[in-house]
Amino acid sequence: MADGIYILANDVVFDHLVALLNSLEVNGAKDIPVCIIPYDDRMKKVRIEIAIRHNVTLFDNTDSINFWENFATQAWTSHRKAQKVWEAKGWQQVHCLGMHRKFCCFDGPFDKFVYFDADTLLMGSLDYIYQKLDEFDWVANDFQYKSDLNYVFDLSSQKLAEIFNLDRLESQIFCAGWFASKKGILNQNYSSQLLDKLTSGEAGILSLRGTDQPLFNYLVARSGISFYNFAYHQPALVTGNHWSSQFDVIDYVLYDKGRRLTYLHYMSISAAKFTRLCAGEDVEIPYRDVFLHYRYLNSPETQPKLAPPNLLVRLGRNLKTWGSQKVNNFQFKLRNFWDR
Repeated sequence: MADGIYILANDVVFDHLVALLNSLEVNGAKDIPVCIIPYDDRMKKVRIEIAIRHNVTLFDNTDSINFWENFATQAWTSHRKAQKVWEAKGWQQVHCLGMHRKFCCFDGPFDKFVYFDADTLLMGSLDYIYQKLDEFDWVANDFQYKSDLNYVFDLSSQKLAEIFNLDRLESQIFCAGWFASKKGILNQNYSSQLLDKLTSGEAGILSLRGTDQPLFNYLVARSGISFYNFAYHQPALVTGNHWSSQFDVIDYVLYDKGRRLTYLHYMSISAAKFTRLCAGEDVEIPYRDVFLHYRYLNSPETQPKLAPPNLLVRLGRNLKTWGSQKVNNFQFKLRNFWDR
């Protein structure tokens, strides 16, 4: 039975991807094959990187990509509230459609797999994750369940309590940026049946405060998939993984009160900041030295010396931020008007 790793990426997160691939090689996953799922067609640099790595391949099953993009499109376009809000923002019918391509994991070559968002670094062995997949069909290791359920499901929806037991649901929500599962667990035939439920009104229970994460959580909970979260069942034994936590750094590996992390997730930090950092700009990013270590692990001589941006660049960014805030304020008032 083949174990593997999936990563969703494109050229926008290229620096993230290189850092993640390097961290996999030195922190316990050197011999685990990796498959890159393309976020979109911006893949020139990614393809070049894949060509020089012996255990990394590109997911090229266009039928799978088309199926899951169509699935996500039908689900979200049936969500009336989402369409109203996103139209007001000038967004597409599906916000970040490319994020939903990670569903392709279930059609790929690996029997058991761990999925990584590109903005992640491996810190320790994945053996215990693959072992747990012998008992459960879905494995997570995050503290999403301690956050507001509204990040995943819309608590204002009357349907939510009709579909799920809320007490149980709160204990089983997870971060869709890092999880483990098996091939075919979310298969196209059964997912089509769930799509009928979504388009018949159940899509309205999905929160708008995420992209693919609400849909992932819905499918797992609605399917009754056997689910295990190390952070929920063994909270005293596992570590944090979010960049906002305070960790100790020893030889470019992070530790939480003496316990080695499995992974570090830079979730919600703009990829543009990392791009500017790798272009030589002195950007404040948590655990910046750790990221740079892995990004330039195989070519330390190319790591840039950091310097602050010039005055003109700073003024331009401040003006752009001011303009964006004005637009956001207007859109917020418009959404409140429509909601009333």
